[in-house]
Amino acid sequence: MGKNILIIGASGDIGYAIAERLAQDGYQLLLHYHKNRSGIDLLRERLANESVLAVIQADLSNQDEIKHFLTKLVLPVDGIIFAGGTAYYGLLQHTSEEAMDAMLSLHVKAPWMLTKHLLPPMITNHKGNIIMITSIWGNVGASYEVIYSSVKGAQNSFIKALAKEVAPAGISVNGISPGYIETKMNSHLSEEEKLAIIDEIPMNRAGIPSEIAHTVSFLLDKRSTYIQGEIINVNGGW
Repeated sequence: MGKNILIIGASGDIGYAIAERLAQDGYQLLLHYHKNRSGIDLLRERLANESVLAVIQADLSNQDEIKHFLTKLVLPVDGIIFAGGTAYYGLLQHTSEEAMDAMLSLHVKAPWMLTKHLLPPMITNHKGNIIMITSIWGNVGASYEVIYSSVKGAQNSFIKALAKEVAPAGISVNGISPGYIETKMNSHLSEEEKLAIIDEIPMNRAGIPSEIAHTVSFLLDKRSTYIQGEIINVNGGW
């Protein structure tokens, strides 16, 4: 392959699975993480040394750190996978402005800034891939997750609009919208709550991170380039 792929949020369960799959596919990786250094270290142990070009730490909920992160991107980037982020649980009327700002920065401002920074060479080279992992809640919304649903909805709109803007330059922009995936993000749920959700899913099971990683691999394949501005639902029919 010989392509350099930046994975935002590589230490999370989905980002980790994406990194493993893309290394198997022959891509070279730039791995971003925020707090989970042990997860990144474990990932590096599992991947061949030649698969990892760089590891970069940054808190992308902080706008100063976003700008500093951009200065660290000195290697060419042929594709960006936005797999990072965090959920926010709570009633809207109890949500602080600081929490709102952090969620907007992490899920909306950071993708804007990173994409803006990395687009010019992609446009010059007339090739590139941008893939964003969004959420089922960005489409249908979730009570008690109004802020998270809002920023994920913004990501969906970003995908659709940017895809139209950069399609003439040969750049692919798409999203993947997971349903209920077995990750640490859902660890706050009790077993009863998990079973109640699974009971609503026609396939009667949770998804797993490798299924999201497989979809990323599919979208990066050169045979998928006519797919543009799509948000692929990976949710078992939920």
